[in-house]
Amino acid sequence: MTTKARVNIFWYRRDLRMEDNAGLFHALKSDRPILPLFIFDREILDKLEDRNDARVDFIHQQVKKIRIQLESLGSSMLVRYGNPEEVWSAVTQEFNVHTVYTNRDYEPYAKKRDAAVESLLLKKGIGFATFKDHVIFEDQEVLKKDGSPYTVFTPYSRVWKATLNDFYLKSYPCNNYYTNFAKTDRLPMPSLQEMGFEPTKLTFPSASVKQGLIRRYDQTRNFPGIEGTSKLGIHFRFGTISIREKARKALALNATFLNELIWRDFYAMILTHFPHVVEGAFRPKYDRIQWRNNEEEFRQWCSGMTGYPIVDAGMRELNQTGYMHNRVRMITASFLTKHLLIDWRWGEAYFARKLLDFDLASNNGGWQWAAGSGTDAAPYFRIFNPTSQQQKFDKEGVYIRKWVPEYGTPTYPAPMVDHKLARERCLSVYKAALDAVSAS
Repeated sequence: MTTKARVNIFWYRRDLRMEDNAGLFHALKSDRPILPLFIFDREILDKLEDRNDARVDFIHQQVKKIRIQLESLGSSMLVRYGNPEEVWSAVTQEFNVHTVYTNRDYEPYAKKRDAAVESLLLKKGIGFATFKDHVIFEDQEVLKKDGSPYTVFTPYSRVWKATLNDFYLKSYPCNNYYTNFAKTDRLPMPSLQEMGFEPTKLTFPSASVKQGLIRRYDQTRNFPGIEGTSKLGIHFRFGTISIREKARKALALNATFLNELIWRDFYAMILTHFPHVVEGAFRPKYDRIQWRNNEEEFRQWCSGMTGYPIVDAGMRELNQTGYMHNRVRMITASFLTKHLLIDWRWGEAYFARKLLDFDLASNNGGWQWAAGSGTDAAPYFRIFNPTSQQQKFDKEGVYIRKWVPEYGTPTYPAPMVDHKLARERCLSVYKAALDAVSAS
């Protein structure tokens, strides 16, 4: 293929797969050969704190897998590293591009980036076609009768389920059109090291989950000492699996697992309709809380040295694997915001740095739930007791022993705060902030 060949381009982002990919399907059905493109975005990568960030390695590995598939078809993928606008400016000079196809991304930075790229392309007479692929329902598809967005999950989920039909779950048969990929020799790809990153030592969860686990999901998901969750978060985050495929299976196998997928749509919808949640509380009155924000206590929490075993196990699991069990995420977040009175945004940022499956909408929603400031937030006076949570969900201590082997020995620290006193302090601080709002 010559650089001035007439092509359409499919721009890969959070959809790193060849199968059941909405935007790719529509691209392949177009009237020109399709050249796939992936951009390692410096606007994102340059802000990462860790040069061995495992998520960059994961993306790099997935891009290589797709390239191998494409090469078996006599095609390849254009892979660039840089600022997206600058990359697109160069690509449109190298190739005779008619239309760019891509799947929509709903995060604030992505929307701003896409608007800038679309503007650049349109000035060159190049079309920009976007499609829904990352969610089942977008922000305008499940609304109240008056057209306003839901802010409580349960009624949203009822309408979500009532709206669902086979149309929304259909698979896109991309493989029927693989012959439409542009024929080309292998194209160059930057290495991790060339982009300033190093391979990770972490092991990534499998994209395959046994049906038996999904069938039992409602019975096993709260117990961190057993393999009771899917760990598919990273695959949903980067689109290495199809949300439609998993929703079809969940619909057939387990209503609780399906609810987890609905939560993804719900938080993505909240982020779009209420973008202020990125910087502040969903309920603005909670921005009046006087956080203690003790830096030394925050470091103890980050390192898993609070003296509360279930909290410490969760933080150590996160630090060592890039994953934390879902139940334990709630416990650790509650402990930081309620017991230590540290701003939820500090914890949100730490999770964003460490979680392999970090998703802005879901991470933000979860942290605001824990802090009491979010949509379906637990009332501020509902404060997890980490000891009773441990007794309820890790009674035999399997999870604790795995991540906190020194528990029960003199080397394990005493609790950094007394639960009863911390609870009373939290109630007092929250009440003072909310009463002040009511009085003003």
